[in-house]
Formats: sequence, structure tokens, C-alpha cells
Amino acid sequence: MNNIARIQEALVRRDLDAILITDEKNQRYATGFAFTDGAVVVGREKAWLLTDSRYIEAAENIAGGCCTVQMFDRQHSQTDLIRAALTEAKAERLAAEDQQLSHARWAALEKALGREFLPAGDFMMALRASKNQEEIDSMIRAQRISEKALEEVLHIIKPGMTEKEVMAELVYHMLRNGSEGNSFDPIVVTGKNTSMPHGVPGDTVIQDGDFVTMDFGSLKNGYCSDMTRTVAVGHATEEMEKIYYTVLEAQLAGIAAARSGIPGKLIDQAARDVIEKAGYGAYFGHGFGHSLGLDIHEPPMAGPRGEALMEVNDLCSAEPGIYIPGKFGVRIEDVMIIRPEGAEVITKAPKMELIVLHN
Repeated sequence: MNNIARIQEALVRRDLDAILITDEKNQRYATGFAFTDGAVVVGREKAWLLTDSRYIEAAENIAGGCCTVQMFDRQHSQTDLIRAALTEAKAERLAAEDQQLSHARWAALEKALGREFLPAGDFMMALRASKNQEEIDSMIRAQRISEKALEEVLHIIKPGMTEKEVMAELVYHMLRNGSEGNSFDPIVVTGKNTSMPHGVPGDTVIQDGDFVTMDFGSLKNGYCSDMTRTVAVGHATEEMEKIYYTVLEAQLAGIAAARSGIPGKLIDQAARDVIEKAGYGAYFGHGFGHSLGLDIHEPPMAGPRGEALMEVNDLCSAEPGIYIPGKFGVRIEDVMIIRPEGAEVITKAPKMELIVLHN
């Protein structure tokens, strides 16, 4: 999977001659190959991937069909190869990733190349926001891996296990089912810890009557999945059920409001209205959702300040929650694809009934 042609079309639209790509995820988006310490130069008519001896063979195999692959070494420095590529591309107006490069690295590259960069931090992220079918297929495959892992782990969770042990089981089963790694560090919390949206798995032991919240994701072809399920162990109180179904109603309201051409804040508001009406508005502090792809968090955002319009084939998480400090919390998260007249949810794991485990 490579997107050189899309980048070249964007260069023309923005009146740029070339872009220097140093961010690893952006390099993968451009060429289909991910690596460290390398660079990609994309001009209007040609592209170059510059790497070292550790990656040269793999780079040629994966990206050789879309760009010129060159190796830098002691005789041919990376800077020399970048300079030569820019000269061949006749690049006067040169863009670089100001949002990814540190100030020191930006200044050092400008000095080494003898050129000034034009800031284009949003250049790559704008392209990455709307996914093509190949990207969507990779994310769906990652999601299916996560769902299979969840299905298997739900048969394991029982009182006496720790948060860390459940996390380890999730990671093992995702890898066993084909994941390339974790799309982020999994969150597994139980009991009072479920009131912390981004709690860190520890040695807390699951007790009968606890909620367990699991937020995790797999990788396929470098693309992320993301999901959260909250389950009860042994039994659930009336209050636990009330909050679970309030969160579910809010999530469904946000999904129903989602479509292309509207700002993310309207999706967020649809879900937030449900939670506020139920009397729990003070306990929903984060946004409804975020986009994802090669990174687990990408724009656009579906939060209270989400002004950017949702576009066709944007992906967005749907993850409202209610978190009562010192008591418990609930979050339910799916991923949806934005369509012209609505949203297509790609997450298939059960949620319409609170799962109560009796292992």
C-alpha cells in the first residue's frame, strides 16, 4: 500500500515542489514501508526512499515499485542523498512536517541542506484523514483480531485475577490471532479503578460484583483498531446497570447523529445530551471520539471543540463514558466509518446487553 500519487496531487494543489517526510508513520503512508532514521522525498514527478543497511533489502522489496530506494552510508550521507533528490526534483518550494519535527531537528536540516522549509504540518494528516478501501480493510481485519481476543478472554476473567493478568491475556490472544502488536498500551481496570478513563493496569484484584473495563487494539498492516468493553463479574447492581445502559444510549445517539458534512462537536453533543439528561453530565469529561489510522489518535475529533467537518471515509471512535470517582465507571467504544447519510459501525463485539461473567 502506497500513496505517492495522492501526495503528488496534493503538492500541485498547494503549489509545492516537494515534501521531506521524516515521521515514521508518514513514511509508511507514503511508501508502504515503515522504518526508523530514514527519510522520504516526494517531488511532483518522482519519489525517493532513503534508508540504511538495516532496512535496504526490505525497503526495495516493499517500496521499490513506487519510488527510488537508496542506501546512505559513510560514503553517501543521508543529507547528500536528500540534497541530490531535491536537486533532481527542482524543488524550490520545499515543505516539511513542522508538527512532527523538533525545532532543533528542523533548524539542523535547513542548515545541512542549505534550504528553508515551508511548514506543512497538516499536509500529511489531511491526506491520512480520509481512508481508502485498502486502509479500511486493514482496520477491519485489526478489529476482528481484537474481537476474537476479547471473546477468548471473557472465558478466562474471574474473581482473583489482577488487572495485569487480564491485560497479559488480551495481548497474548491478540498476537496469537494475528496482530502485529498493540495499537496502544491496553487499559484494563476493575472496581473503583474503572472511574479512571485512562487507568493503568496494576495489581488490583477482581472481586465478585466488580466492573472490568478493557480498552485495547490490534495492528494490521500498521493500521490500528480500538475498542472498549465494560463487563460485570458475578453480578451487577441496579445502579451499575443504569449507568451501563445510559452510556449505551448515549453512544447510540452519537452514532445516529454522525454523517459527513457536520462538525464533530454535533456528534459529541448528541451523546452528551443523553448523559446530561440522565443526571450524569458532570461525570463525562472527555470527548465522544477521535479518528484513527496509522496512529491511534488522528484528526478529526468528535469532541466539544470539534469544529472540523466530518468527511466521507473518515473513521471515528464512538466512546462516551460515565466515571464516578471512588465508585466505578463505564465506557463502551466502537469505531465507525463516516458515510454521506450516516455512519457504518465496523465493531461487531456484543454490547446491547451488559455482559455478566460467571466463570
